[in-house]
Amino acid sequence: MRREDSLKDSQTNSKKKLTPLQFHVTQQCGTEPPFQNEFWNNKRPGIYVDVLSGEPLFSSKDKFDSGTGWPSFTKPLKEDRIIENVDTSYNMRRVEVRSKDADSHLGHVFDDGPGPTGLRYCINSASLRFIPAEDLEREGYGEYLSLFREDEARSGHMESPGKDDPDYELATFAAGCFWGVEARFQQVRGVLETKVGYTGGTAPDPSYAQVCTGTTGHAEAVQIKYDPKVVSYRELLSIFWRMHDPTTPNRQGPDIGTQYRSAIFYHNEEQRIAAEESREEYDRSGAIARKAVTQIVPASEFFEAEEYHQDYFAKQGSVPCHVFRRK
Repeated sequence: MRREDSLKDSQTNSKKKLTPLQFHVTQQCGTEPPFQNEFWNNKRPGIYVDVLSGEPLFSSKDKFDSGTGWPSFTKPLKEDRIIENVDTSYNMRRVEVRSKDADSHLGHVFDDGPGPTGLRYCINSASLRFIPAEDLEREGYGEYLSLFREDEARSGHMESPGKDDPDYELATFAAGCFWGVEARFQQVRGVLETKVGYTGGTAPDPSYAQVCTGTTGHAEAVQIKYDPKVVSYRELLSIFWRMHDPTTPNRQGPDIGTQYRSAIFYHNEEQRIAAEESREEYDRSGAIARKAVTQIVPASEFFEAEEYHQDYFAKQGSVPCHVFRRK
């Protein structure tokens, strides 16, 4: 259904158009179950529109995993599309959010979200319809295509550097909380791009909440696109060893769990040899009395973390938590 047709249809009997759950949520201010709804873990690029009127409400670029089990966003696509009302039900004072055109109940907004807005729009999946980025033009939302074209180009470079960028290479490291690891590597001349995410496990396309359980096998990791003419892989390895304690299994400081393990994920045989040699050099250096327990394993599928994890310290304007040793 195209956008203009959907808007006209919103004037008809909503009960005939909506499922019982959609009607309960949007027309009776209901709430769907957490973790048992359509979009709480949806990571595809696109926009979310009102299920009744089709008016554009939120973008996947502003979606993050809040751990609540409901779709969460840091901001709406346009502020004037959202109406806020004080909600005092259940002996609580909350701020309800509704869509402007259809007057659908969407959910609530809270002030405990990530930067830069500090807001968390906690929205019911039942109040939304998802339009994938590749269908925006066909569905009548072509004006929002520009939001995703830059991401498509960037992800293409990250996925196939050998074809599109023959002079660029990838490196993947795990050294505890990926916020600090990314921030350290971003300071290195020759590092062109970084992404934080999850790798080394068995669960497909995991969320942050799932990785935190320690049951997915994934480590918090950083994938780096770098120019080997400016910085070598061995130089990146040297920085890796100095930014964390590689002698503590499944732990970095107060962060405990297999997701915080020390690991090098090599992308080719040359990287494997360099990683093993650098680990031996580190053990001989005596930087820490204990031997390194760092895993050196082949790189596997890298699942990009939620947007609010990317460039975390830059967004927060705070100092990285990883201490950088001289050796």
